[in-house]
Amino acid sequence: MFNVAILLVIGSGFLHSVWNLYTKRSINKNVFLWFCQLVAVFVFLPWTIVQWEGVHILSTGGWIIVASMLLHGLYVILLAKTYSIGDLSQVYPIMRGTSPLLVPLLGVTLLNEKLSVLGWIGVLFIVIGIVLISNITFNRTESSTLRVPLLALAVGVCIASYIVVDKVALSYYPAVVINEATNIGNLFVLSWATFNSKAIRTELRVNWRIILLGGIIAPASYLLFLYAASLAPLAQLAPMREIGTVFGTIMGIFILREKQGRRRLITSILITTGVILLGIWG
Repeated sequence: MFNVAILLVIGSGFLHSVWNLYTKRSINKNVFLWFCQLVAVFVFLPWTIVQWEGVHILSTGGWIIVASMLLHGLYVILLAKTYSIGDLSQVYPIMRGTSPLLVPLLGVTLLNEKLSVLGWIGVLFIVIGIVLISNITFNRTESSTLRVPLLALAVGVCIASYIVVDKVALSYYPAVVINEATNIGNLFVLSWATFNSKAIRTELRVNWRIILLGGIIAPASYLLFLYAASLAPLAQLAPMREIGTVFGTIMGIFILREKQGRRRLITSILITTGVILLGIWG
């Protein structure tokens, strides 16, 4: 089952990098993400209804699902803001790099999971590789330089937090129910910015095909991860999902034509090495 979990996590990382690429290339990030959440709610609603039998919201699990919705909502707001002012090649590695650092610590301390010495070395390799690929520079003449990585860091903290909460939520609800709840929450928190943007028609006219695709692959990527988390320890799987950073780097080089291709590919190899160490000997 662990091998299946690994494949699910790799697929999750790839899909996640794809929809983040779409988000970065969108015109208005709030509007684009709002439409993606709307599509996701309708697409996954029938499956959620099928899985609803036996679900009890008014219990301890109800508070957990509320916490998940709040964390996902904060995440999507910060994500829209981060991509509005930052480059994909800079902020994506920071956002994804924070999670491998925090989630194993939370998984070990709160969920009684364990990592071997090689597993922790793998986590270290992943984090070092992502820091190097971020290429953060602090230019005193640009006041927004520090703001961008700090926003990306905040997104990463949200990711680490909701992953742990959702792992606990899996003890109460099917993965698709958790996913649908967060889709609805995200739709709600993005509504104010979306309806006040005056960019709804433009975004829909230009990107309606990508919105339909993004509305499917964004929640699908996280569903894959949730199902993987039900098969194997979170402390091992969460860092492995950050292989999506490698996919994002390749997309940045060949699709967005970003610079420093060789340097970023080398650091991607370091990340992959960490993933292998974590996956096999973690």
